[in-house]
Amino acid sequence: MNAPAITPEIVAEHGLKPDEYQLILEILGREPSFTELGIFSVMWSEHCSYKNSKPLLKLLPTEGPDVLQGPGENAGVVALDDRLAVCFKMESHNHPSAVEPFQGAATGVGGILRDIFTMGARPVALVDCLFFGTPGKPSVDRIIGGVVHGIADYGNCVGVPTIAGQVTFSPAFDTNPLVNAMAVGVMRKEDLTLAKARTPGNVVVYYGNATGRDGVHGATFASEELTEETMEQRSAVQVGDPFMGKKILEATLELIYSGSVEAIQDMGAAGLTCSGCEIAGRGRLGMRLELDKVPQRAQNMSAYEMMLSESQERMLAVIPPNRLAEAMAILEKWEVTPAVVGEVTNDGLLTVYHRGGVVAKVPALKISEESPVYRREARQPKDFPTEPWVPGPWAGSLKADQALESLLEDLNIHSKQWIHEQFDTQVQTNTVLGPGAGAAMLRVDGTTKLLGISSGVDPMKVACEPFTGARMAVAEAALNLLCVGAKPLGLTDNLNFGNPEKPEQFWFFRRAVEGIADMARALVIPVTGGNVSLYNESPTGPIWPTPTIGMVGRCESLDHMIRPGFKNPGELVFALGELPTSLAGSLLAFKQGGSSKLPAPLEADGIATFTPRMVALQALLNDLIDARILQSAQDVSEGGLAVALAEQCIFSPATVGFEGTLESYDLATLFGEPGALVVVGIRPEDQERFDEILDRHSEVDYTELGVVTDKPVLQLGDAIAMTVEALQHMRSHRTHI
Repeated sequence: MNAPAITPEIVAEHGLKPDEYQLILEILGREPSFTELGIFSVMWSEHCSYKNSKPLLKLLPTEGPDVLQGPGENAGVVALDDRLAVCFKMESHNHPSAVEPFQGAATGVGGILRDIFTMGARPVALVDCLFFGTPGKPSVDRIIGGVVHGIADYGNCVGVPTIAGQVTFSPAFDTNPLVNAMAVGVMRKEDLTLAKARTPGNVVVYYGNATGRDGVHGATFASEELTEETMEQRSAVQVGDPFMGKKILEATLELIYSGSVEAIQDMGAAGLTCSGCEIAGRGRLGMRLELDKVPQRAQNMSAYEMMLSESQERMLAVIPPNRLAEAMAILEKWEVTPAVVGEVTNDGLLTVYHRGGVVAKVPALKISEESPVYRREARQPKDFPTEPWVPGPWAGSLKADQALESLLEDLNIHSKQWIHEQFDTQVQTNTVLGPGAGAAMLRVDGTTKLLGISSGVDPMKVACEPFTGARMAVAEAALNLLCVGAKPLGLTDNLNFGNPEKPEQFWFFRRAVEGIADMARALVIPVTGGNVSLYNESPTGPIWPTPTIGMVGRCESLDHMIRPGFKNPGELVFALGELPTSLAGSLLAFKQGGSSKLPAPLEADGIATFTPRMVALQALLNDLIDARILQSAQDVSEGGLAVALAEQCIFSPATVGFEGTLESYDLATLFGEPGALVVVGIRPEDQERFDEILDRHSEVDYTELGVVTDKPVLQLGDAIAMTVEALQHMRSHRTHI
């Protein structure tokens, strides 16, 4: 097959800038072959290289006493106890899901699962954070249905429960949905396996599905804005095969447990190119690949197509020659079609052979670890709000019960059961708390400790004020864990933003990363890895900036776990943290159109004190969890205090309700969203111990809110009186969109 001549137009079509092509000429000392041009283009794309992100990511705290593996590998790993560890990672599949929703979402799930078991961990949970446009529009409904079905199809088939996540709806995602998938696995510490070759002469083994033409240039497709032209690039979207995914999962884990593998990497973005370059580059070694030995399912594939194909469910392993027979026997037992396709070399080069000749010879380190890095200009948008937020006329006439009903029926608070019921949440039989709770909780075989998993971000607040919005995302994920009795161990993030080459968009990105770093460092929660997804723009504009946070935590035992909902009449209910005094940045304010622009999410003094308030609240909750006196706990987030109390009533036994005892219930108190605020319930007999702990944490404000009653009614003075049955109906009467 004749390769086209390399022209400036061909270079531009590959997403390479003229100065990047000039750097390629300097590295090689010659003009690249067409295959080499393709290799550089995918490895230097934002999706693979993080060339616009690396300087900012260095701001994040990545170390801690429980961290066994931080950023730079397929996934992060933190210790669960003396013997076991938790492996977790979040990644996006945004552009593919916009073009082919079912396959885009399904292959996103498959890819993140491979990142986990490649490290030596058995996947035990999936978390999906989904951001959709306005339901009712045919194009949006097509995306919603396809994405949900794609996640369900892959996760259910491969046998990993989907147990947590979030679903957000906004016009900001009409043409550019976000699909952020997180996978969590459990492993023995000694099984930790890295994608790093260490020994020249070791054999390179390919296994899994055969290579086809699907997904060619998927990495570069994910590194550009969505336009009419890019939306037609359906060949850049991969096709998933969950049944092969299950087979390579089991084969990979047995291979790792046997001790016969030195390094292993899945063929995700950029396929053979990325896996080969990264395994060799991380070890400061080289690799020889023979494409004629690679299993193929399409005829007459060129070297270019084979190196850039992103066909799914494929793995690359490095195996010592004296363990090859053992490894091949394992792979053949699982029917994953293994093939020896090369070896590790000591020359530092990725050398690719095809049809008897060398078609590529490039420095592995240069393309995998030393891509160009850009320090982009960040400029605050001229129309960014700087004046204090002022509520509109509606604030003087809106009734509290009307506001609560409106919020409970809002799709962003409304029950997502119509989505959850499509996922198998109980497979593996370790789910203790599943979808619907603030965080999920799993039993872990071999220990009495439980594994907590949460996620969180409010894109509207990040769009309002990115530094504090990102801080609030980290805080919410942490509070979700603490409210079920788990203490945070580490976080992963998925940074979804617009075009970084536009200074106003890069400003949102920079400020959000600074916010994550600030809160993660203050709460001592290390960032063990994550994903950056930029260029989330379409002709209608950029998405709302969305730094999604995924977090794992450790619960000491079932006795320490806190289940959602009030438990028994007589339970005393308190607010821990400062009660809100403003509706700025709240969902209610946004729904009521109180400003022509997005309001700031907090008042100026709230922004300044947010981090220390959250640090103090976390310390208090840690002590309350250790004392095991909390009967219930719920963080106050979207919808404010009234929605938090309503949801606690909904999760309670059908015979109980809540009666508030505050002197007044204005809209700000009921529906403000200041962050760093939690509603907790205790038994009357535990009040003395509760007060003792509060005295030790005097920096945290607290307010007695009321008492749990034997009457199934939410009664908040004269402002709100609703039966729990009515609350339940408001929140869940729609069965689908």
